[in-house]
Amino acid sequence: MNQRSSLRRKDLLYPDLSYKIVGCAFDVHNSLGGGHHEKHYQRGLAEAFSHQGLVFQQQIGFPLHFKGKVIGKNVLDFLVEKKVVVEIKKGERFSKAHIDQVVSYLKSSKVPLALLINFASQGVMFRRIVNLKNS
Repeated sequence: MNQRSSLRRKDLLYPDLSYKIVGCAFDVHNSLGGGHHEKHYQRGLAEAFSHQGLVFQQQIGFPLHFKGKVIGKNVLDFLVEKKVVVEIKKGERFSKAHIDQVVSYLKSSKVPLALLINFASQGVMFRRIVNLKNS
C-alpha cells in the first residue's frame, strides 16, 4: 500500500475527482498568475479539464422552483463528471454570499458535491461543500 492511499480519508465524496479538479485550478493559476478576470480563469480551467480527460459541462442551467413553478434558473460554472459542481471566483477570500450561492446550486441541481474555487492574487483557495440533502 502506498503512502497516499494509506492516508486517504474514507468519508470524503469523490476524493480522486476532487484532487484532479483542484490540481487543474492550480495548473491554471501557476500558468496565468493572479489578477485576471474570472472569465479567463474559467476558460483556462475548461482547457485544463479537457487536457485531464474530464467530462464536463459549462454554464449549465438548473431550474429554480417555487410551489411547483419554475421561477428562474441557477447557472453553474461547471458540472464535472455529473458529480461535482465547480464554481469559480476571483478574490482574496470566500464570502458568505459565495457559499450561499453554491449551496443553492447544490439544492437545485441535486448534485452531491461542490468545489468553490477562488483564484486569489497569491494562489488558489478552495472549499468542498457537500449537499446534505443528497449525500
